[in-house]
Amino acid sequence: MIRIFALMLLPMAATAQVAQGPANADFTPAFVNQTRAPALPATPVTTSVFASGLDSPWGIAPLGSGQFLVTEKSGAMRVINADGSVSGRIGGLPALAAEGQGGLLDVAASPNFAQDRTVFWTFSKRVNGGLVTAAARGTLSASGQLQAVQEIFAQDIPARNGRHFGSRIIPTADGTVWITTGDRGAGDSGRLVQDITTKHGKVIRLNYDGTVPADNPFVGRDGNDQVWSLGHRNMQGAAIGPDGALWTVEHGPRGGDELNRPQAGANYGWPVVSYGINYSGSDVGPGLARAEGFAEPVYYWDPVIAPGGMMFYDGLYGPWRGDLLIGSLNPGALVRLKIEAGRVVGEERLLTDAGRIRDVEVLSDGSVLVLRDQGDVLRVTPG
Repeated sequence: MIRIFALMLLPMAATAQVAQGPANADFTPAFVNQTRAPALPATPVTTSVFASGLDSPWGIAPLGSGQFLVTEKSGAMRVINADGSVSGRIGGLPALAAEGQGGLLDVAASPNFAQDRTVFWTFSKRVNGGLVTAAARGTLSASGQLQAVQEIFAQDIPARNGRHFGSRIIPTADGTVWITTGDRGAGDSGRLVQDITTKHGKVIRLNYDGTVPADNPFVGRDGNDQVWSLGHRNMQGAAIGPDGALWTVEHGPRGGDELNRPQAGANYGWPVVSYGINYSGSDVGPGLARAEGFAEPVYYWDPVIAPGGMMFYDGLYGPWRGDLLIGSLNPGALVRLKIEAGRVVGEERLLTDAGRIRDVEVLSDGSVLVLRDQGDVLRVTPG
């Protein structure tokens, strides 16, 4: 059982908060509970190992009948069976570059997987000049092979470093798919993130086949029809909320991890504004947390949680219903946020001794699977 109590006080509200240490920056939040929201009552949980022997698992997706697809950053996609056993490598993946933070990254099954057997995934690949984030889809055969593979997205302007690929992918029932990208480690000089003609630090929205939805916000502007929102640093978490909208979570620099609900055409500010500072201690850009023309994050963390994957809880445990669960890579935890009317009203840290949590999956029985960089999948049962 893990119980977390907090006694830290935010100057603007005398409420107990999650213990997290001093902030790196001295910015004032734009509104109440934009950061350091009150600590939620501690949840008793039990944990067990569901699957093990994986090589840096990155993404997990349910297939039905208790089976899950899982990716290993080094380049393998496998099936985890209902009993926790792990299959051999699924064949048919295109070439990828497993370098730095890159490799085989997220995976998702079509909402109609039982009928169409369609799988989507993201990966880093080598092109002339460096590495880019890419996404593909294919049909998973009964024999465990990917067929009719089609690349549906590739980031432009490659970088030679192996950082900040972003890379969550979410297919939705309306036939569109969300893809998140990172700034490729450009730091606060990353002008490409603010350039609407690039795919750096953007939320991308496409049809399943890679074509552009007619209602995307930048259709007809500079040939950048794929972009939904811009000004993001490195989005490694994304989920569809109970409100039917996309929510994302992204890595800030030293402080300034952000939870956003990206709006069509909105600019989220990186690297012009940030609630964090550079790793060196210097200001990000002009040293502003906000400015006219940039959307505010729903929530931010300082110090960071280094967010991984996330999912809204729709399981059987009532006190968590509708809450957002986020994997933390550093310091490592399962972060729970209670959200009401689009704002965070409470936070809890669970599994604070579990190490780096890369992705999260909620099960129909009310338990939660968490992927750990250590190479296993834990089953977490609340209450």
